[in-house]
Amino acid sequence: MKILITGSNGLLGQKLVDKLRNKPDIQLIATALGADRYPFTEGYIYNTLDIGNEAEVKTIIQQYKPDCIINTAAMTNVDGCETDHEGCDRLNVHGVKYLAQAADEIDAQLIHLSTDFIFDGTHGPLKEDEEPKPLSYYGNSKYIGEQMVKQYCNKWTILRTVLVYGVVHNMSRSNIVLWVKSSLENKIAINVVDDQFRTPTLAEDLATGCILAATKHAQGIYNICGKEFMSIYDLAQRIAEHWQLDKSLIRRAQSADINQPAKRPPITGFNIGKAREELGYEPHSLEEGLESLHLH
Repeated sequence: MKILITGSNGLLGQKLVDKLRNKPDIQLIATALGADRYPFTEGYIYNTLDIGNEAEVKTIIQQYKPDCIINTAAMTNVDGCETDHEGCDRLNVHGVKYLAQAADEIDAQLIHLSTDFIFDGTHGPLKEDEEPKPLSYYGNSKYIGEQMVKQYCNKWTILRTVLVYGVVHNMSRSNIVLWVKSSLENKIAINVVDDQFRTPTLAEDLATGCILAATKHAQGIYNICGKEFMSIYDLAQRIAEHWQLDKSLIRRAQSADINQPAKRPPITGFNIGKAREELGYEPHSLEEGLESLHLH
């Protein structure tokens, strides 16, 4: 099976390369912007690809003719999207359309990553058939991206996820776990919201969900995330406990007090019953996830 990954320099992208390279039954093509950040070169092919460039997308997809494309490339900086609409649309809307069209031309399966931020956060955890109502420009761009996938590609899978954490080589941006851990280690007090609820997702688990969807040729929408529902404040507390750091540095805050350009949905988190049943997806607990990070 030939699998092409976009955004292979990112957190999820690198986890997919980890799991898929050197697999005898899989030929892996990893693509991303700029140089390859993955530290090993064997077991896969690397090619630069800017999904926002239609001609490039067509050329690369026609060149390799993958059976499956896993699209992890996106502009995920939620506040950045609020100020840079053009940059956001370029990757989250137009890029998705180009990939969907290119996948459809060669009858490939397109597995596209989406987000809990397509919802307004009035309640959760949510099932796959919930009605999207995005609150932010980012959320809206990801929702339109989902529509592009459905409209332009015949064999499609949308995997929605929540608050992904993990560690990779040469990381371009941090995530909640690393931020809390490094702040507390450096004795820096942090304000953490207690009125936003999520189901935090270990990057390895999300990668496993992508691979299950690919190998089982699953089609439709699936929630792929962690299995524990908690507030971001509780998450920070559990991170502190895990590494025996000073919990008194974690201050409760409300979303209204934290000055962020983009509005966040208060309550999301996903019900993963469908992924468990149809894909055999089973995520780690938060503590198992933190234990697996190899942070010293």
